[in-house]
Amino acid sequence: MSESLLNWDDYLQVASLSDVGMRRSNNQDNLCVSMASSMEQWQRKGHLLVVADGMGAHAAGELASKLAIDHIPHLYAKYNDDPPPTALRKAVEDANSEIHRRGQANEEFHNMGTTCSTFCLLPQGAVVAHIGDSRVYRYSQNRIEQLTFDHSLVWEMKAAGQLTDAEEKQGKVPKNVITRSLGPYPECKVDLEGPFPVQVGDTFLLCSDGLTGVITDDEIGSLLANMPPQEAAKVLVDLANLRGGPDNITVVIMKVMHPQLATASPHASATTQKSNAVGAPAWVWVGLAVSVIMAVILFFAINIFASAIPAAAAVVFLLIGIIKSLGGSSAPAVSNRPLGKGPYVRRTCPTGEKFGKQLGKMIKKVKDGAQKEGWKVNWDQLDRLVAGAGELADKKDHAGAIRTYGRAVSLMMDQLRSQETDSSIDL
Repeated sequence: MSESLLNWDDYLQVASLSDVGMRRSNNQDNLCVSMASSMEQWQRKGHLLVVADGMGAHAAGELASKLAIDHIPHLYAKYNDDPPPTALRKAVEDANSEIHRRGQANEEFHNMGTTCSTFCLLPQGAVVAHIGDSRVYRYSQNRIEQLTFDHSLVWEMKAAGQLTDAEEKQGKVPKNVITRSLGPYPECKVDLEGPFPVQVGDTFLLCSDGLTGVITDDEIGSLLANMPPQEAAKVLVDLANLRGGPDNITVVIMKVMHPQLATASPHASATTQKSNAVGAPAWVWVGLAVSVIMAVILFFAINIFASAIPAAAAVVFLLIGIIKSLGGSSAPAVSNRPLGKGPYVRRTCPTGEKFGKQLGKMIKKVKDGAQKEGWKVNWDQLDRLVAGAGELADKKDHAGAIRTYGRAVSLMMDQLRSQETDSSIDL
């Protein structure tokens, strides 16, 4: 396939959305979607996604997260001699240094920081570099998996056996206390996870804790299972806002649609990228051709001695070409040793029928609460969507019912945003 005709829309569905939420005055989240410019570039560096959730007073958190999403893609692209996981970790560590430097240089930004989750889709699988409590999920074959470990006090205490599930539910430890971030300190510890195998239909989600603080893993998985990324992104954000939107909300979703971007099995192609060989670079063959032509011209125009230098150069170019061709792609080798211990959470998603009923009940509860508050909503349009979803459910088209219920959720949120009230509905 011609590189000039390559359209990633034929291979992937990608959606991203960041929202200020219902309680914050500014959005300290930032995101980046960096797609490879060609198939060869994807074979070397993959597609890169980044979500960062900033922390700090005034504009400090917003600046920290912006520095992260600006510097990481640039630094990752620069480290061409390192395997992608190593390059990704170095990029995050170097971004930390820059955020820390900027924080130290200005008292207003002192101790600013940001969480950071980066995701790279590569020929050998999906690789994650992570710090903080923003998360990376994978939905695959009716299972939702959290690929990252939350660097939060709650998760650290549970891992150490110092906090039970019951104590967590009782709120004995604040959920928003994080133990690692980019920026506050000159050095940071970055977790690497993967490479995770990739199949056609797999969907990956990066999100800030503004989503996961109010939306369960089951709900996330069910929406990813039954909606295309563009719709799922909006419904996830709208549902989080319907539940009060206490924080900024950011989501980036990538769904794999083409077998060329899939891996055969876990870590199957992680040792090398030679199967994606592209041969020697063009400059080698151009140099060889020029050297041969010069050698021939000098041989006949002057003498054999004059042609010796270009002839020697031709031999050198030929040897480089052979070595490069036999060596396959010039992409750095990647170890097949698994990184990290993820996934850290695995859950089977509710059936489409069960989740559709849950959405229907939730929308009814929102409607009852909104009517009690006297909010102005186009109830006729909402009722038509709910009725349509019910008809689809009766026909056993549960995916269609969930999508229609999702549109009802978005309709509610779009209209509730215009209400002159700070009230939210307890869901």
